[in-house]
Amino acid sequence: MEQNDLEEFAVTQSNEAIGFIGLGVMGKSMARNLLQAGYEVHVYTRTKEKAAELLSEGAKWAAAPKEMARKANVIISMVGYPHDVEEIYLGENGLIENGVEGTYLIDMTTSTPSLALKIAQEAEKKGMAALDAPVSGGDIGARDAKLTIMVGGELGAFEAVKPIFDSLGSNVVHQGPAGSGQHTKMCNQIAIASNMIGVTEAISYAKNAGLDPDKVLQSISSGSAGSWSLSNLVPRMVKGDFEPGFYIKHFIKDMKIALDEAERMGMDAPGLSLSKSLYEDLAEAGEENSGTQALYKHYN
Repeated sequence: MEQNDLEEFAVTQSNEAIGFIGLGVMGKSMARNLLQAGYEVHVYTRTKEKAAELLSEGAKWAAAPKEMARKANVIISMVGYPHDVEEIYLGENGLIENGVEGTYLIDMTTSTPSLALKIAQEAEKKGMAALDAPVSGGDIGARDAKLTIMVGGELGAFEAVKPIFDSLGSNVVHQGPAGSGQHTKMCNQIAIASNMIGVTEAISYAKNAGLDPDKVLQSISSGSAGSWSLSNLVPRMVKGDFEPGFYIKHFIKDMKIALDEAERMGMDAPGLSLSKSLYEDLAEAGEENSGTQALYKHYN
């Protein structure tokens, strides 16, 4: 689809039906924000019970991605793993095979750059536009519509659906062609991986030194050591709250993608490798469904 053609399909609340696939920790809040922004929202998740709250708030149910492809002009996915993404978009009963020309497909899952490129190429053959738009910000960012959204794909498609992104996030950047959003998310995850080791070791050191962790956090979170993880995840560690804002199992998946991409580029990433090994130890100990802040348990 040419950029001029894409611009004819500009998105507004009055002309757009949005499909949302995946209602997990972040997806449910994201779909709710679209409802509250005034969009007609169709939802699908493998377990319909997970959609009950949104259905009571006005969302409409789609029994399968194939059905959604015929109901929505814009379809967003926020699922777990690349194999889920591949099935949803490229499967026989998937969105591309069953969708209509002019549809925008937006995958917000953290997936592989190569799969994002393949989806974009297959979508283009059917007169659709596909964007890879992974996010950062966790459950809090999803709830408050303050996600960072990193977008790859055609600029015309990005501009057409920008109002939708603005209903979900506060930092929305078009990074380049298809796959660029996923590559940017790998940069994000690499930075977080080593940072999580640092903030966890810092607060564990504070505890072992007999300091008040809350007072230590008050001092260091606003200085040069400050980071999102320090401000938002360390308080959860201190309280013993290891509920997932982002699952350990999904973080391991992301780190594996990043390491595979780094190896393909001939790049060494020792900090990322160490973080992945620590989280894999936690997963083997039964913590795969805990939040990433459960790294604290490795030290305590």
